[in-house]
Amino acid sequence: MKCDSCSARIELTFMNKIVGTYYRKGKKKKVVCPQCQKQYSDAELRQKLNL
Repeated sequence: MKCDSCSARIELTFMNKIVGTYYRKGKKKKVVCPQCQKQYSDAELRQKLNL
């Protein structure tokens, strides 16, 4: 799985959960890696992902 913000590979845990966060608006789901979460604020990420 890849980050929708920076296209970096996102790791999965042993239970197949992502190490990161889903951003959602309606039925759209965007995946964000932990590095992007640290680098950008919530508002900046939503603007960058067009949510």
